[in-house]
Amino acid sequence: MIKAVFYRHSFGGRAGALCGFSVSGHAGCGSEGNDIVCAAVSSAVMLVCNAVTDYFKASAEVDVGKNRITLRLKEDNLSARRLVEAFYGHLEIIAEEHGRVRLEVKQEEIKDD
Repeated sequence: MIKAVFYRHSFGGRAGALCGFSVSGHAGCGSEGNDIVCAAVSSAVMLVCNAVTDYFKASAEVDVGKNRITLRLKEDNLSARRLVEAFYGHLEIIAEEHGRVRLEVKQEEIKDD
């Protein structure tokens, strides 16, 4: 099972904006290297992280661990927030179609630097 936890934070008075996520686990829909659900989620995670940091130049913390990746926006960047929201929607579709993704949304206070 892939677990995706999304975080909400109020940026500049905007209540409940999605501001990051942590994705971990394996879908178990195929053998290693042949799991289409893992491939879809992994590709989407990489796209979002790279677009946020390299294309949108948003200030974000990305942490890659064993079988886990976390992204947290450190500033209000409209394009980056919209991409995180689109990623959530994308995972909702994968979860509905394959049932191997569990989504959670948590309210989190982010400390300003």
